[in-house]
Amino acid sequence: MSQPATDYTIDELICVCIARQIEDGELVVQGIATPLVLAGYMLARLTHAPHIAFASAIGQTFCRDWGPLSIAHVEALWLGKALGRFDFAQAVCELLPTYQPKEFFRPAQMDARGNTGNIVFGDYHKPRLRLPGCGGIADVTVYEERVCFYVPRHSRVTFVERVDLVSGLGVGAGPPDHPAPGPTYLISDLGQFDFAPGRMHLTSVHPGVTVERIQTKTGFRLEIAPDLQETPPPTAEEVRLLREVIDPLGIRDLERLSGARRRAKLHEIIEREQDARTVNIKRQ
Repeated sequence: MSQPATDYTIDELICVCIARQIEDGELVVQGIATPLVLAGYMLARLTHAPHIAFASAIGQTFCRDWGPLSIAHVEALWLGKALGRFDFAQAVCELLPTYQPKEFFRPAQMDARGNTGNIVFGDYHKPRLRLPGCGGIADVTVYEERVCFYVPRHSRVTFVERVDLVSGLGVGAGPPDHPAPGPTYLISDLGQFDFAPGRMHLTSVHPGVTVERIQTKTGFRLEIAPDLQETPPPTAEEVRLLREVIDPLGIRDLERLSGARRRAKLHEIIEREQDARTVNIKRQ
């Protein structure tokens, strides 16, 4: 058994926690700009879940193969190795309801019951900030039973008492005769949570993090598990796979960066990809 890693980063811990939620043989879904999630899926694929299948919002494709993370050539996996392709309506109305996949979303806002908002901060007609939108979240949270969330930067900006504009349904939301199942799991850079009591419920704290710190950074009262644990660290082998095999370019870092640091990292990654492609072409 691989020894626990001692030099892992928080993004690597998030990827490992995502991977640990994946069971062999599952269908997992990846969004358009979710490298932490994709790295976690690939880690599961290369360790304990070799028979998982992927559905991707990039091209609406279905795939069983895998490949390292990329920006400049991200379509090479989803379009180049796809077993099938669906249009958006087919994916949301036929594929996903039938197979009930596991999918991780990143909410811009979330309340205690797991209702989310990814459209605006503030009033819809005069927003403080207009966000990219919810994609298929509004559709699938109506029926999907294995919705999960991840939040790379846990703060009161995301975890709010009341979502400004709900675009994803939480536990029990919707009509009384057909309430939404709600999310089942959430991982942030501070801890892990479930929604077992119908509210966001802290189940483990990451090493070095306190319950008080998490509560301070959460805009509503947290439920605390009576058997609260510390999140197990990644193994040395998991860290090696993430750094050397799955994401050697460090694309997963982008989700925790913002502003000038994010732009600089993005340019660095693209330049490294272009250099590597040039070398490969010359070798051929």
